[in-house]
Formats: sequence, structure tokens, C-alpha cells
Amino acid sequence: MRSILSLVCLGVLPVFASAGAKEVGPIKVIKVELKEPVTYEKHVEPVFYKRCTVCHSGNVKEGKLDLSSYEALIKGGKSGDSVKPGKGDESILYKAMARTGSTQMRPRPMPPKGDEPCTAEELAIIKLWIDSGAKAPNKVREVPPPNVTTPPKNVKVTRAVAVSPDKTMIAASRSNQIHVYDAGSGTYVRSFIAPGLKTFDGKEVKAAHVSIVESMAWSPDGKHLISGSFQEVFMWDALTGELKHKITGFADKVVAISFNLDGTLVGVAGGASTVDGEVKVFEVGTWKMVFNLKNGHSDTVYGLAFSPLVDVPLPGQPTPDPKVKDPPKLKTIAMKMIATCSADKFIKVWNLADGKFVKSFEGHTHHVLDVGWSADGKLLASAGADNTVKVWDFEKGEQARTVNAHGKQVTRLLFVGKSSLFLTAGGDNLVKRFNATTGANTGNFAGGTDYLYAVGASLDGALVATGGEDGIARLYNGTNNTLLRSLLPPDAQPPMKQEEKKK
Repeated sequence: MRSILSLVCLGVLPVFASAGAKEVGPIKVIKVELKEPVTYEKHVEPVFYKRCTVCHSGNVKEGKLDLSSYEALIKGGKSGDSVKPGKGDESILYKAMARTGSTQMRPRPMPPKGDEPCTAEELAIIKLWIDSGAKAPNKVREVPPPNVTTPPKNVKVTRAVAVSPDKTMIAASRSNQIHVYDAGSGTYVRSFIAPGLKTFDGKEVKAAHVSIVESMAWSPDGKHLISGSFQEVFMWDALTGELKHKITGFADKVVAISFNLDGTLVGVAGGASTVDGEVKVFEVGTWKMVFNLKNGHSDTVYGLAFSPLVDVPLPGQPTPDPKVKDPPKLKTIAMKMIATCSADKFIKVWNLADGKFVKSFEGHTHHVLDVGWSADGKLLASAGADNTVKVWDFEKGEQARTVNAHGKQVTRLLFVGKSSLFLTAGGDNLVKRFNATTGANTGNFAGGTDYLYAVGASLDGALVATGGEDGIARLYNGTNNTLLRSLLPPDAQPPMKQEEKKK
């Protein structure tokens, strides 16, 4: 999944409001008296996690503003510094939370119109902290508090799509929902609803997750769909939508999920910004954790890929010669490695059996947002926020080529079945197809209207699904690159015209 841009929450960023939206009244200004000095970790950070980080953290950050950590907050965003230490009234962060501007003015309200604003007490704490110098926390909290709430109502982003192995079904996220469609007709089939789902303050939620669905993968046997969100992973029965298993306790958002080719292992990745990235691998069925990467990356891990199954000679047999008519018998084995990529700009490979480091690849000038492994195991490809794809010779540990893939960040990368072709999603509203061996662009999938964060495909490449900021999953013919249909749940379908109703 992934890009550095995210959804709207803070006032320096665009909000999904109509042009005629009314002004939002400012929050009442009060003074708050604390029995102790105001601190970031005790007083300020809980407000951010409650009101802001659902939109300003993880793998996408609109306006390049991240509120998941003190260090990221102080860096500011696209509009500059969000905090001016000692000057609360002049800080964009405070003015946005105070809702002193209209929806057409900057800074715009945080959270956006239609969502519960912060209280006067919360606003007063933020101002007090800034006025007091906006001091750094006394200690770093690696795991954020689980104060999970639902995304803003006007956030409809699709960050994950998946095509069933038999090409009959398409799964697409939409904010914190997961919807399934018939691939042949595009008909909506069902939504996945987790039973007993509640926000941290006890409000019931009818959705797949409380927070935004960040990642998703279909098991190779087609029986299960697995989804990742804030600090949790859910395993679903793909045919009935029944929730079968939960894994919780992750450090932050689970932004990438991948099965190995035989479906016996599933790997998940994520981690909080500016903190050690998180990668865990579980044995499907027993859910025993068989791999836990520690101190492997110094920032969020955005992508992972299992090494492929490869054909090798049986013991005592010579290496296959393509010129020989009767080649020796082969057996298929797993290379048993995993590749990971991170905001720290590195791609690294690890042994699954013992967790030992194998080798690393360096060359991107910005966050590495996804990684893929060719079917023959010879090439790795990585997607970067520097708008490029790097193709690497795994055995030599060297860069084979650079592909100037998109006009903006390359948010996702996916190899197509056993071919040398891979798909990429980008911030320039396009999904593209490339040949890893030559670097040639072999096709483009147009029709997106905003940043794209997700791409999925059938094993033969005949179906390609995409998703992005506009919340619309699109299904394409992967052979001729034409748009087959747009996929929306019933409550998001455009209203029928009067003449259509009469028919």
C-alpha cells in the first residue's frame, strides 16, 4: 500500500466538503489549570490519537503531515511548520483545531466538518503545550494507545483490493468497510461485518474494522480473505463473510499483507512512523508466529514479499539444459526467504527459518513503499516515493535497472503470476504494467480520478483491480487494458435519474 499522502483531518489540508458548506463555528476558548506541567506524552498525544491520527499517520498522509509521533509533528507538512513553539495563536495546528476558519479558508477545521470536534478542554491543552514551548516527550512510547475510533464520515478511500484465485470475486475496501463483488457482472455480493465491533469509548460499529482497512490478501486456495487495520488482522471466510480468526497486538497500522505461494504462511508488516518497523509471519491454521523481525528497519515497513517456489534438479541430477530434449526431473522447493521494504529507504532480505539477515538493496532516494519477487527468484522490484521502480538482481545484490514509472509516488507493486510482468499503482491516478526483464512499459490502466493506493490481479493477469482516494474500485480487462466496470456498494451508487426510475 504505499504512499506518504493520507486523508484529511488537519486544517492545513483539503477537506471533502461541498463548495457551499457553511462555516464551522470556533471552539470556545478557555483556560485549563493542571496540577502538573503539561507534557506531550501524557496530555497532548492522547488528543492526537483520539482526533487526528486516523487520518494523519500510517502509509498515507495528505499534505505530508504526520501526527503519529512528536518528531513527525515537528517536521510539519507541505504547508510548513504546524507548530510554532511558544506561539499557540500563530500555530496552524491550534488554529485548525480551534476551527477559526471556514471550510473554504485555510487553515480548515480539524477534524473536518461532519465529525466530532475536539472539546474546549482538549483545545486548551494543545494551546498550553504550544505556549509552553511545545516540548518533546520525556520518554518515547513505541506502542500508541488503542484509542481507536471510526474514520471521518467523508473519508471513503480504498487502500486495498484483491482478486480471488478463481477470478470469480473481487474484494475492495472502502474506509473501514470490506465489500465483495461478482467479477463477471460487477454485482455487489456482500459486506464483511465483524461482530461486536466497538470504538474505544464503547460505540458500536457496523463494519469490517473500526479504523481504516489498510491492507488485504486472498489466500491461494480461495477460501479466506485476510485484512489489516490499526493494530489488528482479521481472517474471514471468503465465501460467507464470517470472521474466523483475529490477531491483535500489533504496534500500529498493518499496511501490508502477503501469503506465501502455497498458502501455509501469511506475513504482515507495518509499524509506527520513525520507530522500528514491524514484520511478523504466522503459520496459517495454528497461527503460531514463526518469524518476528526486530530492529530490521528503522521506520515503518510498507511492503513484504515471500520468495517464490523454484524448480531445482533432484539430488544427483545435473542442472537443467534447455537445449536437451529430455531434461532431468525437477522438484519444486521454496526459497524460504522474505523481502521487506521501509521508509528507511532500504530493501532487505531475511531467512525465514532463523531470522538472519541475507542482504540489502539501497538506491531509492525516498520511502520504499512496496516490494515484489519475480517467479523465478532472480529479480526483486521495489516501488518508491521517489516515483521510480528499482529492479534488482538478487543473486548479485546489484541494481539491474531503474524504471521512471510514475509522475508521482509509486504506491503499490505486484508481480503477475509466473510472468516477468509487474503492475504498479501511482499517485498520478494510473496503474501501469512493466516488464521486469527489460523495464519496458507494456500497458496503462486509465480511469482513476485521484491518488491510487491499491492494485490486484488474477494469476493470469486477465483481471486487474485498482483502488484509491476516490473510494471507487475499478475492474479492468488485463489483456487489452480496458475498463470493465466501477465497483461501488449499494449505499454509494449514484442516484438514478427520473427517466431511469420509470423504466
